[in-house]
Amino acid sequence: MVEAKLKWSGGIRFEGVSLFGLPIATDGSIEVGGEEKGYKPTELVLFGLAGCTGIDVVTILKKMHQELTAVEIEVKGYQPEEYPKPFNKIEIKYIFRGKKLDKNKIEQAIKLSEGKYCSVSQSLNGTAQISFSYNIYNE
Repeated sequence: MVEAKLKWSGGIRFEGVSLFGLPIATDGSIEVGGEEKGYKPTELVLFGLAGCTGIDVVTILKKMHQELTAVEIEVKGYQPEEYPKPFNKIEIKYIFRGKKLDKNKIEQAIKLSEGKYCSVSQSLNGTAQISFSYNIYNE
């Protein structure tokens, strides 16, 4: 079980504390009555996806003895104009830096994460078409 609790703090802002004791706040844009003093909830979904797959991919690549020096993950989510506006398309771009990185191992790690291990990806998979790309920079 995973649990999240938020408490309304006025306007359309909500605040909470993570399982690790870190503060978090959600808010909306000024156009919808927010003060832009927190994360948009939809933005958090994309951060969650990036973090989830990132943990998987780094863990898998370490087990494959790949020498990573940096990993960046960029996620773009596309939504229709009408409500409820679920993500219908998500693009994930991985940027890997390291020494003697093997393209096949990187591709395998991404596919294992996206198709098997990342619970966020699996949760979104029914409503959004998720695609990925990657760049490798050997140092």
